[in-house]
Amino acid sequence: MVDTVRQRILVVEDEANIASFVAMYLQKAGYEVGVARNGAEALAKAGADAPALIVLDLMLPDIDGVDVCRRIRQRSDVPILMLTARDDDVDKIIGLEVGADDYLTKPFNPRELVARVKSILRRSTPDRREVASATITHGDLNIDAGRREVKVGDEEIKLAPKEFDLLWELLDHRGLVLTRDQLLERVWGYTFAGDTRTVDVHVRQLRRKLGEASPIVTVWGVGYKVSPAKDAVVTA
Repeated sequence: MVDTVRQRILVVEDEANIASFVAMYLQKAGYEVGVARNGAEALAKAGADAPALIVLDLMLPDIDGVDVCRRIRQRSDVPILMLTARDDDVDKIIGLEVGADDYLTKPFNPRELVARVKSILRRSTPDRREVASATITHGDLNIDAGRREVKVGDEEIKLAPKEFDLLWELLDHRGLVLTRDQLLERVWGYTFAGDTRTVDVHVRQLRRKLGEASPIVTVWGVGYKVSPAKDAVVTA
């Protein structure tokens, strides 16, 4: 079990009532919580306080959340849960492109927020992967779990953390169809009956980034699977 008592969460939210609401639920869950009201304050506290995770609102009064996320990613791989004000895939995709680990659309259930925070932190610990030294080759794809690198041929493809995890999970279970709920549980680590479109957004991003090398096939009404590759191998 992850010890949440000593972990600090930075909540970046300019609306005081939402910030207090989020902080209250996270504190009840055992976390220490700091609050930043704008992007500049968020960047300063992210550097000084070394939080275990950042809950980052997309819309901020000075520097928008996308730019804040991008700047943090230049110096840190701290997990980031982005809050978006609209139920719009564009917002979600932009957040994922700049390195957010997950997103949640307002208004949200506070229990889901806490569940996602716990899941992200649990899966960000150094010992979270038994496959840390494994690699998978599938067609033109080569995935190295230890280095968390993906290459198509000789070209390295930059993936967001959850994009990498999703690709690995599908490849590691090639031959099987995984439902969206199964992928939510295995990749994001929660079983909250919420927005399975999280999976769909990440799949679209993977297909865009991998292009013709993408092995992901949609099984309509069920979920996703990986197309066959004659030279698919796993080494450890």
